[in-house]
Amino acid sequence: MEGGETIPVKHEAGAKSPNALLGEKSPYLLQHAYNPVNWYPWGDDAFNRARAEDKPIFLSIGYATCHWCHVMARESFENTETAEILNEHFVCIKVDREERPDLDEIYMKAVQFMAGTGGWPLSIFLTPDLKPFYGGTYFPPQPMHGLPAFRDLLRSIVSFWHENREQLEHNSEEVLRLVQRLYEHNRPTEAGELSDDLLQNAYEQLVLQFDNEYGGFGAKVTAWSAKAPKFPLPSYLSFLLRYHYRTQEDYALRMVNETLYAMARGGIFDQLGGGFHRYSTDPHWLVPHFEKMLYDNALLARMYTEAFQVTGDHFFAQVAQRTLDWALREMSDPEGGFYSAMDADSEGVEGAFYVWNPAEIRAVLGEERGALLSTYFGVTSRGNFERGASVLYRPELPGDFDADEATIRTGAQELLAARNKRIRPATDDKILTAWNGLMISALAVGYQVFRDERYREAATAAAHFILKTLKQDGRLLRRYRDGEAAITGTLEDYAYLIAALLDLYEASFDAQWLRAAIQLNESMVALFGDGKDGGFVSNRLAEAEVGVSIKDAYDGPVPSGNSIAAQNLLRLAAVMDNDQLSRKAEGIFLTFRDSLEQNPLEHAQLLCALEFYLSAPVQIVLAAETEDAAQPVLALLGRHFRPSSVSVFAAPDDHEAALSNLLPFSKDNVPRDGKPTVYICERYTCKAPITELDELERALTQRTG
Repeated sequence: MEGGETIPVKHEAGAKSPNALLGEKSPYLLQHAYNPVNWYPWGDDAFNRARAEDKPIFLSIGYATCHWCHVMARESFENTETAEILNEHFVCIKVDREERPDLDEIYMKAVQFMAGTGGWPLSIFLTPDLKPFYGGTYFPPQPMHGLPAFRDLLRSIVSFWHENREQLEHNSEEVLRLVQRLYEHNRPTEAGELSDDLLQNAYEQLVLQFDNEYGGFGAKVTAWSAKAPKFPLPSYLSFLLRYHYRTQEDYALRMVNETLYAMARGGIFDQLGGGFHRYSTDPHWLVPHFEKMLYDNALLARMYTEAFQVTGDHFFAQVAQRTLDWALREMSDPEGGFYSAMDADSEGVEGAFYVWNPAEIRAVLGEERGALLSTYFGVTSRGNFERGASVLYRPELPGDFDADEATIRTGAQELLAARNKRIRPATDDKILTAWNGLMISALAVGYQVFRDERYREAATAAAHFILKTLKQDGRLLRRYRDGEAAITGTLEDYAYLIAALLDLYEASFDAQWLRAAIQLNESMVALFGDGKDGGFVSNRLAEAEVGVSIKDAYDGPVPSGNSIAAQNLLRLAAVMDNDQLSRKAEGIFLTFRDSLEQNPLEHAQLLCALEFYLSAPVQIVLAAETEDAAQPVLALLGRHFRPSSVSVFAAPDDHEAALSNLLPFSKDNVPRDGKPTVYICERYTCKAPITELDELERALTQRTG
């Protein structure tokens, strides 16, 4: 990683004693290891103490790069008076939501039921048997904006605990039942069918939500985006690209193009270093919340790559490559995995690392070039951010603006070098299986399209690392940090990694990745499959601990595990000629069919999988003596957007002959006349073999699927 710091742990020169978090690996938990609050990690030590002392639990859930988590920590958790109340009357537990997304999901739903809102930090009060009875998000040290002071709230809860215990326990039972019922509704339905009408309904709703002026979609489309004006929403864009591919509806592509252009020209995109910030605080993508998440950048890099395939617009290609390059440069662990996030703050100030004023730019570039680059990036003396600073963006330039591309590029590189000398935001350096799966996929698809060997090498290294380090006794673990792999893997860890391995197989045609994907898929079905009602649960561990079985297909900032599992099952069904896998995917759609109809925008990624299901399965078999001989064909295939197809490689050597048992439809596909030969097969019947590139171009342009 280039010059970055990892998330710091506060060691305050003997002034404070550590609490029980000091032995943890999570950067978020370690941030609180020297709080005066007597924090515990989630586990039996805390539960047993709460039961033995008959005390309520205060559960605080957040993550290392969460700005308001930092604020509440400074104001309350580092305050000795607040800590005294917490330590005397509560058992206090800290959870990293990125390590335990299942706990975050359960208790977030509970808080939304109780308070009507959600977010981080998530602050929940539990009975000793882990049932929630009150909660909220950020609480200030003094009353503010209708929120009570945190210490006053604590005192009120202590009084209620002792004086109204029976009512409190009744309330906690009811809240937990509400959460349980929420997931029990996800069962197969007899009503309706799986048809194009579901896709059409989602498209029409996206048209209504589209921001015709600035791109993107409305500020209150889903619960998780309600508080911020603009989130990137890559699952919406992914669905629209597939809907355009299926229907040739021009407006679907227009919504994608305008949104991607607006984001990439805005301040939400790091104009110097590449990569996307979390979200925009305004409707025109100018001022972001500055944290950078691995998952956002993996999903958006793939989105821009696919948009380039569809449109041929090299601007999209540049944005995709700059985003992938940022991940390689700043988020890569030497062992092969990818880190989780970069903080929004440096020196305790949000965005300080990224913003500029004209004098700072002139100091780096001189008067003439400084003025030129200031105009190019919209930097003015008035500023567009706090304290007169400017977030860099790409404004519409005046007609008389005159500068060649090389001058701009060189100036931007010099500004980036100067910026890298500033105090950097901290990096959350834990490695998560699921999020690494997303980045492996983005890199694998990036390699297929751009043929940059660095992308395939990085994807391969990450896949090797995950399978070597975070797979034990055939099961996936979720998190690696500082030499320790731990925490039971969730559905999304399996689903995202399986998808990544399938993408890496199509990027390398190395059979080990396909075999690994098949094995993990079998494990996923066994561990998380709901044999009675269809679909998959998120984590059996949460069910055992809290008594809630999470089963949903909500596609928020990241796709749901069910959505990606459905896509994986369909891809594997097409590769292996296995109708049983296709029926399992169908079971997911039937389980969530009512939700797909009633709330399609909450399931955009599942609708992408449904589009695949409703299309005829297309297999593209490339037969060649060697992969090197097939490079021109692979490059051509990579330029085409093929969302409803799978690709396999057939080579006439003994090693790959063994793979033919898994790829029955490719057994008889061989190179013709010594040339790489492409077979395009639909419903397991192959068309005439293609050996010439111009003929293949015509066949692909005519659209497969």
